[in-house]
Amino acid sequence: MSYLELSPSDVNLTQNGCSTLQAVTSEQDALLTQPYTFQVLSLKSAPATGQDQPARYRLIVSDGQHLLQCLLDTTLNHFIEENKLPKNAIVKFTQTTIANKDKAVVIIMAMEVLGVCPERIGEPSKSVASSTPQPTEASSSNRTAAASNNSSKEGYCISHRSTHFSTNRSSGKFFTVNLMDESSEIRATAWNEVADKLHEILQVDKAYYISKARVNLAKKKFSTLANDYELGLESHTVVEECTDAKEIPQIQYNFVTLGQLESIPKDSIIDVIAVLQEADEAKTIESQKLNKPLTKRELTLVDQSATSVRLTLWGQEAENFSAPPGTVLAFKSVKLGDFGGRSLSALSSSLMSLDPQITESFMLAGWFKDQGQSTAFKPQTSSSGPGGGPATFNRKEYRAILSAKEAEIGAEGKDEFFTSRASIMHIKDNGTTMYPACTKQGCNRKVVETTNNKWECAKCTVKLDEPQWRFVLPLAVADYSGQAWFQGFNDVGEKVLGMTANELHRIKTEKSEEEGEEACKAIFGRANGQTFNFSIRAKLDSYNGTQRTRYGISRIWSLDYHEEAISLRDRLRGSWN
Repeated sequence: MSYLELSPSDVNLTQNGCSTLQAVTSEQDALLTQPYTFQVLSLKSAPATGQDQPARYRLIVSDGQHLLQCLLDTTLNHFIEENKLPKNAIVKFTQTTIANKDKAVVIIMAMEVLGVCPERIGEPSKSVASSTPQPTEASSSNRTAAASNNSSKEGYCISHRSTHFSTNRSSGKFFTVNLMDESSEIRATAWNEVADKLHEILQVDKAYYISKARVNLAKKKFSTLANDYELGLESHTVVEECTDAKEIPQIQYNFVTLGQLESIPKDSIIDVIAVLQEADEAKTIESQKLNKPLTKRELTLVDQSATSVRLTLWGQEAENFSAPPGTVLAFKSVKLGDFGGRSLSALSSSLMSLDPQITESFMLAGWFKDQGQSTAFKPQTSSSGPGGGPATFNRKEYRAILSAKEAEIGAEGKDEFFTSRASIMHIKDNGTTMYPACTKQGCNRKVVETTNNKWECAKCTVKLDEPQWRFVLPLAVADYSGQAWFQGFNDVGEKVLGMTANELHRIKTEKSEEEGEEACKAIFGRANGQTFNFSIRAKLDSYNGTQRTRYGISRIWSLDYHEEAISLRDRLRGSWN
C-alpha cells in the first residue's frame, strides 16, 4: 500500500500533544475529542486482556518534543493486520479515551493516517512524566482488599492467605509471596534481613494480617498476577497470623481444559486441572542461561477432553515429586509453550495442589476411575526432532523477513519468536563454521588441543583423544520481501548440508589444504537455493559497540509440499478481509 510521502516541513505535529493527553483528568474529557497529530515511532504487540480476547497493539508516538505510549483500540486492529500503519507514519487521533485515569493509559478510538515522513521529526525526549501516583506507606487503621490496594489509601490491614513462595539469592537475599483474599491476589516482596525474618513466619496456605507494608506499582515483568500493585515488606511491616480465617477463601482457579490449549496464545499463563498419567524420572540438565545444573521432571497429564499434554517441573519441586499415576493435579499459573506442539511449564510463581478438595477434582477422579484408564488420548505435545523447538511449523507465528524487521521483533532485549520460510543464498565460510567440542553429554563447550595431542575441556576438566566437531553456520537467507542472516548450529548444519561436522572435517583434512577448501566450497554451494521453514529466536545483541538484532534458528524443517498446498488451499477458502 502506498502513502503520501511528507517532508518534515510539510508536517505540523500537535505542540505539547503528548503532555496534554498524558495529563488529562476526569474534568477535562473535552480534550479527548479534539484532534492530535503525531508521528508513529514504534509499534509493538501488547498482552491480551484475557483468554480468547483480540490482539492488542501498543504505539509510541511523538509530537516532536516528547514521546507518548498508548494503546490501539481493538476496533482499529485492521490498521495493523492490513499493514496500513507503517513506521514513521503521520497520524491524526480524532477520538481518544483514558482506560485508567490514575495511570493515564491513552486508548486510541479513532485515527486517520495522513502520510509517511521517512525521517524522525524533532528530537523527542523520553516519555512524558506520568501521572501515576507515587508509592505510599500504609498503617493498620483499616482492612483493604487486595484488588483495591492503591496508593490513594490512607492505611490498611490486609487479611490474606499465602499461596506461593519463591526465593532467589543470586542478587542479594529476597523472597516473594503471593497473597490472596476474597477479591484478588497480590504479590509481596521482602529483601535481606526482612526476608530472613519473614520467611520463617509466612507459611503456604496460612492466613495473616499484614500492616505497614509499602504499596508499589507492580513490576509486570516479574509477576504473573492480574494486579496493578504489589506490596513491599519492610523492617517496620507487621505480620500476624490469622487463626480465625473462615472468611478467607481457598485458592481460586480459572481452569482451561487440555483440549483448549491449541486455541490459547503461546506464553499465556493459565490454570489447569488434570489426572497424572505418567511421571518421568528426574533429570539434571546444564542451564546455559544460568550456567548451573537444573533438575527437571516431565509429567504426562490427561483430562475428559481426551487430550494429553506434557508439563515440566523444575528444581526442588521436580526432585521431590512423588505422586502416583491417577492423582488429580491442579496447577495455578503455569506457562503455555509451543515446544513440541503445546506444552506446559511450571514457573517459580506456579502452585501445584495434589487431589485438591474442590468439585473439579472430584469429577476428574470419578471420570478417570470409570472411563479415563481405557481412553485413547490425543497428545498436545509431541517429541521434537533435530534443532529443538516445536515439532511442527507454527503458521500462526509466520512472518516474512521484512515484516519481522519492521515489527522490530527482539529489539526490546528479550527473546521473541517467529516462524519464517526462506531460501539459502549463501553460507559464510570464514574458517569458523565448525569447532571442536567436548564429547560429554550436555556440555558442547569448545575444547583446546594440548601439546600431547589431547583435547581439553576447561569446564569439564576432561582430556579427550578426539573431539566432536559441531557446526556454527551463518546463513544468508532471503524470501520475497527481503534478506537476513540466520545463525544455525549443529542440528541445523546437519540438515542443510546433509552430513555431520565430523564428516565435513574429515573431508577437509584428508586432502591438501587447497583441495580441502575447494571440497568445502562445493558442499556449501550445493546448499544454496534450498528452501526451508524456520523457527527463529530473535534477540538484541551488541557487537563492537553496535546493537543489532540476531536471528537464531531454533528449528528447521524441509518443505512438505503436500502440507504447503493444503495451507494455501485453506487460506484461499478463508476470509480475505
